[in-house]
Amino acid sequence: MRVLCVGRHEYLSEHLCRYFREVGAECEPAVGVLDALSRAARFEPHVVVSDGEQLTMALLEVWETERALVHVPVLAVSLTPPSDDVSLVDAQRATPVIYLPQLDRELALALLQNVRRPRGISVPPGWPISSPRSAPTYLR
Repeated sequence: MRVLCVGRHEYLSEHLCRYFREVGAECEPAVGVLDALSRAARFEPHVVVSDGEQLTMALLEVWETERALVHVPVLAVSLTPPSDDVSLVDAQRATPVIYLPQLDRELALALLQNVRRPRGISVPPGWPISSPRSAPTYLR
């Protein structure tokens, strides 16, 4: 499983890589959304794990048109405890934001295995996510 780890800065992208390498993923760090595009073309990720604060619906729509990312699910993660505020929502889809400190090794491994579904992932009920929909939540 190849995971592109996108952070606002190098320390965060490397932290995401360390976290997902521990569950057996091959990871590539990217700093910012522009770096993510160029690295995705070379790395061919199975999933993008990104700092949720840098994702916007406009960015996700752009990524959906990029050849290297068009069929790659995006998982937003946060190191900040979830709040009731939900962003990244439109009428067709929602991007769950997973609170990384609550995601243990077993759940992280299950999440990465589940990500192989074409065009998205399904997050099981009871997982630490912030989303306007009840689980399972689908990324499209």
